[in-house]
Amino acid sequence: MVNINYTHVVCPDAETAQSWQQGLRAITNNIKASNVCPVTSLKKHWMKLGFLVDPDGKIPVRRIAQTFASGKTEKLVYQCIGEVGLPCGKNDVIEQEEFTFDKFYQIYHKICPRNDIEELFNTLTQGKTDHVDWKTLMNFLNEKQRDPRLNEILYPFYSEKRVKEIISTYEPDSEKAQEGYLTQDGLIRYLMSNENAPVFLDRLEIYMDMDQPLSHYYINSSHNTYLTGRQFGGRSSVEMYRQVLLAGCRCVELDCWDGKGEDEEPIITHGKAMCTDILCKDVFYAIRDCAFVTSDYPVILSFENHCSKTQQYKLARYCDEILGELLLKEPLPEYPLEPGVPLPSPNDMKRKILIKNKRLKPEVEKQEMELWRKGQLQNDDEEEKEDAAVNVEALTTGSGDETVDEKKEVSEEQVAMANYQYTGATTHVHPLLSSLVNYAEPIKFQGFDVAEEKNIHWNMSSFAETAALGYLKSQAIEFVNYNKRQLSRIYPKGTRADSSNFMPQIFWNAGCQMVALNFQTPDLPMQLNQGKFEYNGGCGYLLKPDFMRRQDKTFDPFAESPVDGVIAAQCSVRVISGQFLSDKKVGTYVEVDMYGLPTDTIRKEFRTRMVPSNGLNPVYNEEPFVFRKVVLPDLAVIRIAVYDENGKMLGQRILPMDGLQAGYRHVALRTEGNFPTSLAMLFICIELKIYVPDGLGDLMDALSDPRAFLSAQEKRAAQMKAMGIEEADIQTKDLKLGSSKKEEEKKDDFKMEPITSESLKVEKPFLKLTRKQQKELDTVKKRHQKEKTGIQKQQCVAIDKIIKGNKREDLANDPQVREMVVDQMKQWSEMLERHRREEWDLLKAHLQQQGDILKRLMEIAQAGQMKQLEVKFERENKEMKTRQAKASVETAREVANDKTLRNKAERERRLREKNSNNTKKFIEERKTAALKQGKEREKLKKVHEKQVQDLIKDIENAIEMYNNAETEYRLAAKMECFI
Repeated sequence: MVNINYTHVVCPDAETAQSWQQGLRAITNNIKASNVCPVTSLKKHWMKLGFLVDPDGKIPVRRIAQTFASGKTEKLVYQCIGEVGLPCGKNDVIEQEEFTFDKFYQIYHKICPRNDIEELFNTLTQGKTDHVDWKTLMNFLNEKQRDPRLNEILYPFYSEKRVKEIISTYEPDSEKAQEGYLTQDGLIRYLMSNENAPVFLDRLEIYMDMDQPLSHYYINSSHNTYLTGRQFGGRSSVEMYRQVLLAGCRCVELDCWDGKGEDEEPIITHGKAMCTDILCKDVFYAIRDCAFVTSDYPVILSFENHCSKTQQYKLARYCDEILGELLLKEPLPEYPLEPGVPLPSPNDMKRKILIKNKRLKPEVEKQEMELWRKGQLQNDDEEEKEDAAVNVEALTTGSGDETVDEKKEVSEEQVAMANYQYTGATTHVHPLLSSLVNYAEPIKFQGFDVAEEKNIHWNMSSFAETAALGYLKSQAIEFVNYNKRQLSRIYPKGTRADSSNFMPQIFWNAGCQMVALNFQTPDLPMQLNQGKFEYNGGCGYLLKPDFMRRQDKTFDPFAESPVDGVIAAQCSVRVISGQFLSDKKVGTYVEVDMYGLPTDTIRKEFRTRMVPSNGLNPVYNEEPFVFRKVVLPDLAVIRIAVYDENGKMLGQRILPMDGLQAGYRHVALRTEGNFPTSLAMLFICIELKIYVPDGLGDLMDALSDPRAFLSAQEKRAAQMKAMGIEEADIQTKDLKLGSSKKEEEKKDDFKMEPITSESLKVEKPFLKLTRKQQKELDTVKKRHQKEKTGIQKQQCVAIDKIIKGNKREDLANDPQVREMVVDQMKQWSEMLERHRREEWDLLKAHLQQQGDILKRLMEIAQAGQMKQLEVKFERENKEMKTRQAKASVETAREVANDKTLRNKAERERRLREKNSNNTKKFIEERKTAALKQGKEREKLKKVHEKQVQDLIKDIENAIEMYNNAETEYRLAAKMECFI
């Protein structure tokens, strides 16, 4: 992972140096630049070839040919270079202007024809045309290149507009593009573009919520950061801190010891392990310069402090003076150091450095700080030096009985390891250094129950990998709950003298935040670490899954069944081909592993065949490697690694399941140290879907253990035999089993009664509604009748007043009477019209209410029918499995009693043969039953849909009847009166 070879660049002035530094860092510390598509990789290689010129500024043909030498003959390579119109002699050279990218791209496809993509193209066109139309392409993108588990709103299906944009972007033939056609060349360009990255490209940016407490994140962490190699006799280097921080690490370790020189400067080294030392001061400068180059999120300095108080004071002063404003010296006002208060978030502590070191109790710290300021602080150096002298003496003294020859046979490292005793960090902490500790205070672990009772979030503990595994084995759930609240750091056991690493995944599964690894060792654990932390912008912080953060959730890191609220996934990976895997003509093969929960982890099981003598473009075309059940996709990663015929790793890549894209993808490979390779890549096909338990699971259980599925009669017979009753004494023939026959007839005569509006209207809820509606209607009618009577009486009184004292024959021609009668008729007509409208509105509302309740009743009735159908299916399946289990038992009995089988091997062979035939037969029966049941289910669904449509139509017709009556009344437009 870490390369500490570096080159000094001397610039004429500070501004030029700053410009070069910023420019180089923008290139080298760029996550996106490490995740470019195959076309961009080809362009970069083409540019590199363009710089490899001879003294005359021309490109030697030999240089270009070397790119393709690992899989093709030299003659073919030079011939293909000549076919694109370039000089092709072994000693020829090419003008830079002539060697365009298009020429290089043509050479690439001539030497490495993409037969794998051609096969896919022919599948899409069915070998009939030289192009794919946009509709076929859209179906391909939606069915193959899209994860079916994705939300359709957040990740919409490919539309006609989007597909035509893709065609216009990648199709080189403009005429074909205008017609909506994509040729094979266009498909190759599309599949090699950024749009087909194996992981969503937004995962390379910071996409996670960074406002959660610090304990809710995985933190990229380093162990013994200063070492460049082994733990014993290794070399320490300041440069390691720069490289590790630039690689995205956010927690580095500083083992601080007293310096023995004249100036007594504190040093960093692996104490008593024969390692070289470096000055603490130099390390602080390196941290200051590189802490926030690749990430703005907080850096934690994990001190293992073995210094005397005198030199601790120097440490504290260097922290203050060199780190300056970057150092978080005081707790944030919003997050006081009080029990129950959560830790600040990464966003709250941007561009801040935290110190992890033992801290004095607040009252002791305050008292000693005052003494120190007065110059009265007692120094415990002598006591510590005595302790150190005892350790050194124990280290150097031997048993005294060994001979000289025996001593020669034992290496210095073995002696050191045999006598090495870990010296714990000092408990005599200088108050000034103690005052700089806030949100990362290490304490001795006293138990999960004690930590929960104290509820102090800023207290944290470190565990050796062996101790942490012990806690995981005994108290896994408690460990997860502890990590929801507080930080924990896991470090390698002391016997890892070669600086090897433990597998970090099991500790990530428990929510441990700081899983500290030896960054100088590019082994599998380190590859997993760097592959995991490459995402979320490579910022060094990854948000843990929701159920590992919430206090109301319980999570067991050894769970084998799906976690509550998390949908298990199924993933298959088909390795199709490789490109530029090696610069030698060697055989290659690919391994595909998965790491996650113990139940999800599958290692060393999936491996392709070996393709001999082709490191350039081997074609594997393997059957898919299926990870049938991934319980927790959020924590799982896929590792794809390429090896040569000697077992040497040629490249690898870590892909997180969370964010993995489905379909045909090119996967750019990385080196052992997770650095991008120049051109090496694999072409794979990924299929993702929701895990569905195998429909034949119960059947397979029945076949593997038939006795568990014995019928009730056979169980009774066995119980009778246990009581001393022989099977021959039990008579089963000529028995009248009428009830069973009736039950069988009842099963066979399974019918669904049609659900109609008439059948639903006798239901209790509907009758209750109609009674309520009738009361409402009667109330309205009574009100209307009362209003009619009142107006009738009023109008009669008015007429009687006019009539009184006048002759009847004069009244007919009286204009006053006529006018009154017209007004009364108008008043009466308006009232009747209003009454009718109110009554019609009420009746229509009643019909709507009746329709709603009838729909609900129909849904309930239909759900009941569907449930009855499922019960029937379940009964049929159970009976079928019982029959099949019985057949399996009878087969085993038949083979056991077959006297023609001479030996055990022949009997087992016959049994396997018969069981194989039974299995095929049983599977066919199951498929037939499933097909039949599916048809019945669909038929009932269609019947239900028609019933709903008929009900809606009936309601609409009834409402329309009232609408028609209202329209007819308006069209009549006549005056009314009472007589």
